[in-house]
Amino acid sequence: MAELSTNYLGLALKNPFIASSSPLTQRVETALQLEEAGVAAIVMPSLFEEQIIQESLKLQRDLERGAEEFSEAMSYLPDYGQYSIGPDTYVENVRKTKDALGIPVLGSLNGVTSGGWIDYAKKIEDAGADAIELNIYDLAVDPEVTSSQLEETHIELVGAVRQEVNIPIAVKLSPFYTALPNFARRLTEAGADGLVLFNRFYQPDYDLEELEVVPNLVLSSSGEMRLPLRWIAILHGRVQADFGLTGGVHDAEDLLKAMMAGAKVVTVASELLRHGISRVPKILADVEAWMEQFEYVSIVQMQGSMSQIAVGDPNAFERANYMQVLSSY
Repeated sequence: MAELSTNYLGLALKNPFIASSSPLTQRVETALQLEEAGVAAIVMPSLFEEQIIQESLKLQRDLERGAEEFSEAMSYLPDYGQYSIGPDTYVENVRKTKDALGIPVLGSLNGVTSGGWIDYAKKIEDAGADAIELNIYDLAVDPEVTSSQLEETHIELVGAVRQEVNIPIAVKLSPFYTALPNFARRLTEAGADGLVLFNRFYQPDYDLEELEVVPNLVLSSSGEMRLPLRWIAILHGRVQADFGLTGGVHDAEDLLKAMMAGAKVVTVASELLRHGISRVPKILADVEAWMEQFEYVSIVQMQGSMSQIAVGDPNAFERANYMQVLSSY
């Protein structure tokens, strides 16, 4: 029987399938269903920097009741809807989930600046989280801010969180960095134990009747994993971090490709939201069957076997591949 176990962020996992942050991991009941289905770990939904700031402003209102500036300050903060819970409730939810589950539970912080809100990293650790996924969801829109300034802000953020906690930190990145390999290396030097590639920036849409900009959630497809697949293959062996691939993993073939590129785990949400938790055992069974058919003893054996430093033609991951793709049409 093929061995599916892997090691991610120093955590011994029974397989590389992690349930990514989604409504399924927000409730203890569904988290238990995910564990029973076979996932190796779960990532809790994110606690946002803005939520903590909002909570602080509410406290200020209570202390300075009647202050005129409060209503104006609150108007700048978004309405998160039912997916959002208060920061203290979030921490308690981490505690309850960890107490109920026998698999690792990763807390998630979403923010872009250093500040008092990162104190919650320690609170999440104290609640029992096995690791923290730091979700850097930052779209550069200010023409006065350079790429170096933006990167330095993110490096400082990781360093600040590292000072708060002793548990492992995984940083979830977008693909929008000028020199990703250098930035990835600097993140590990700042204290990141793992890198999750890539965050999906949800694109807004227009309501033509109401003339409003509206949110529009589109679940991923398998084709989207080519971008993180390529970059994990390039970074594997060059940046000393555990890589997680997120975005586009929908079946056993996707998971296997991620392992061969150099990922230690995949984090999955869209497939579970679209087709249900029962997909977990099916995907894992298909992975095991493929490994036995092609005589792979373990997941570890294949990890990085098709990374850039391992394949016969490293140029396939770089510019030379562009001409080949065009001529192959």
